[in-house]
Amino acid sequence: MTVFVSEKQAIGRSRGMSHAEQLRTKIESRQAKVAVIGLGYVGLPLLAAFHEAGFPVLGFDIDPEKPVLLKKGENYLPHLGSDLCKQFVGSAKFDATTDAKRLSEADAIIVCVPTPLGQHGEPDLSYVVNTGLMIGQNAKENQLVVLESTSYPGTTREDMLPAIIKEAAKKGVKLTLGENLFVAFSPEREDPGRKSHSTTTIPKLVGGLDKISGDLATRLYTGPIKTVVPVSTAEVAEASKVFENVFRCVNIALVNELKTIMDAMGINVWEVIEAASTKPFGFMPFYPGPGLGGHCIPIDPFYLTWKAKEFKVPARFIEIAGEVNNSMPHYVVHKVAAALNNQGKATKGAKVLVLGLAYKPDIADTRESPTYELIELLLDMGAKVDYSDPFVKYTKPVRKYNLDMHSVDLTAENLAKFDVVLISTNHTAFDYAAVAKSSKLVVDTRNAMKKFAGEMGERLVRA
Repeated sequence: MTVFVSEKQAIGRSRGMSHAEQLRTKIESRQAKVAVIGLGYVGLPLLAAFHEAGFPVLGFDIDPEKPVLLKKGENYLPHLGSDLCKQFVGSAKFDATTDAKRLSEADAIIVCVPTPLGQHGEPDLSYVVNTGLMIGQNAKENQLVVLESTSYPGTTREDMLPAIIKEAAKKGVKLTLGENLFVAFSPEREDPGRKSHSTTTIPKLVGGLDKISGDLATRLYTGPIKTVVPVSTAEVAEASKVFENVFRCVNIALVNELKTIMDAMGINVWEVIEAASTKPFGFMPFYPGPGLGGHCIPIDPFYLTWKAKEFKVPARFIEIAGEVNNSMPHYVVHKVAAALNNQGKATKGAKVLVLGLAYKPDIADTRESPTYELIELLLDMGAKVDYSDPFVKYTKPVRKYNLDMHSVDLTAENLAKFDVVLISTNHTAFDYAAVAKSSKLVVDTRNAMKKFAGEMGERLVRA
């Protein structure tokens, strides 16, 4: 096989450049091949960003359908737009595969795999560790590996790094951190559906397991990302991401608890939040809902509580926040049952239409959506439940649920068939005027029916 090198690389090698210097040269010239492992909500836009910045890229996923679709220029994540993947078609700098052996082609490997909670709420690092083993099995000298998956501080150093080195040694490749292997952590900060920021505009935190690794990773991300923020260690970067989600989790729990208190007092919590938001300093609005959804906020804070136990430090705020947020689906279902009862209708046998299966508005992402639990609780109470979601036409098996349901069209005729409509996700595509006109009863967890409150009267219940 003939290997072509640039004049700059050839001169560097002749002068005895170190592994780090060689890799730095390839990164700065954008000749470094970047492999992204996990082509989901985080990995796919990142792969596209590096390709658009001029790097040769290799996408890897265990799902055989994804590489096929990407080679055709087809995007399987609608919220990213249909044009995102068209850049891959016919590009000599793009490829996608399910063959792990091809990871040996990469100069930089970015890991974007799930970090879920286990059955008993404990961190499940199996995806991270197994990916580290896979990288080690196909390792070569002089690679940069960056973990983006959110976890507790220490994961990159204590779990990812040993897995890579251990497996590489089995095939006779001796890897040493800072010499011929470089490892860093750079947390993903994706927020699917957000219009104000994208992968390239969200500031990127980068922390290396050593100074050289941090420098190389910072230089790598500087290619596609507008603002890169280096921090002193991988542990600082890991802790920063967890803290971001702890902050949101605790504040959402606070406002969810406030909702139940205001409800008992007969006060509209949404008006309270709106009024408090007029203060130009010292207040940041958060909004209540039927529970927590998404891959980050319901999960990431509890990686920290688990790790804190190792140091015998209580994490009371986080644990209480988890209890409050986890209780919200039960609170909402209780409100549904009470609303039906006030109309002389039992929950058992009642026809319930749930609006929105996605965990947030205007996307198809159902990861950890509280709507799943709402539906299950209602079914357990004997209700007959359907759902409507223009972005999720049918339910797929997820971590805890397998509902096997199809979305119902939101028409006046269909609305009139149900005893109660439960708004779980406030998609802008929903015709709320039709909901107000044709529904017998509406339980609203998102304040979506605010403008119709007057005309609906007792047919509208806030939850």
